[in-house]
Amino acid sequence: MNKLFLLVVGFAFSMSNISYAGDAKAGAVKAATCVACHGADGNSMAPNFPNLAGQGEPYIIKQLTDLKANKTRKDATMIGMVAALTPIDMENIAAFFSAQKLKIKPIPMSDAIKKGQDIYRGGITGVNIPACIGCHGPKGEGNPGAKYPALSGQNQVYSLKQLKDFQSGARFNDEKSVMRDVVKRMTVDEMQAVTSYIAGLK
Repeated sequence: MNKLFLLVVGFAFSMSNISYAGDAKAGAVKAATCVACHGADGNSMAPNFPNLAGQGEPYIIKQLTDLKANKTRKDATMIGMVAALTPIDMENIAAFFSAQKLKIKPIPMSDAIKKGQDIYRGGITGVNIPACIGCHGPKGEGNPGAKYPALSGQNQVYSLKQLKDFQSGARFNDEKSVMRDVVKRMTVDEMQAVTSYIAGLK
């Protein structure tokens, strides 16, 4: 099983050099309505909104597509924002935010951060939870080709809500239930720890 997992991860990361055709300049214009929450450069204005700077283009496109469909991922605020977007608009917006520089605030080490680091790097063996590093990379860089998001520097409040939503089933746009299978065995303390670690990961 471990060998199979490593082969899958290796294949996924081999796809990370795929290029996309979005127009970042056109995306900057379309993203004008996004800046109130996500910031002019993709660094969000509040901890409950995700940073989009440096995020992989295919991941952003998938989330916008899913939010517009309003089935597997629902958000009362975002549904109005994405309603008029075309697939080309989504590609351009994704290209714009992907090209921006993520600003990561250093977070001092603490017992909680250390616990989160251990989970991110080694998983939780007692309940068969895999390490986050396998899909999201050693520095939280994600894997664009496999549509695994970059987690580095992501706001802790936002990340924790997403894990809770996956756990409750409120969000279920993860391929093959990957995230739902992981978080269903996690405690709130464990989710808080790993999302706190991610917030300062770089």
